[in-house]
Amino acid sequence: MDYGISRKSQLDTRELLLLEAEVKSKGKNMVVAYVLWYFLGIFGGHRFYMGRNGSAIAQLILSITVFGMIATFVWWIVDAFLLHTWVKEHNAMVENRLIDQIFMDRGRSPEYPI
Repeated sequence: MDYGISRKSQLDTRELLLLEAEVKSKGKNMVVAYVLWYFLGIFGGHRFYMGRNGSAIAQLILSITVFGMIATFVWWIVDAFLLHTWVKEHNAMVENRLIDQIFMDRGRSPEYPI
């Protein structure tokens, strides 16, 4: 966590505003993830949203049968505790990619020569 903070401290105000806006547009929203989990979680809706398509398809197929619905219900409960971490990790990954891009763009800009 300290590494991410030290990298962000090297950005100026304009870059921080750009970073925040891009993370909001490219990152995942916690509220949307939990709404999908609550209403479509049995069918894997939250997993599709998070890009975990393989397990989302498995949940969707399992929810067709009675035994599968029971297994999916347990899976749905477990996902309630995991979803918060998935969203935070995804947004941190997006933020790190964007910071890398900003640092690379500095080298190409006359404003920030290497």
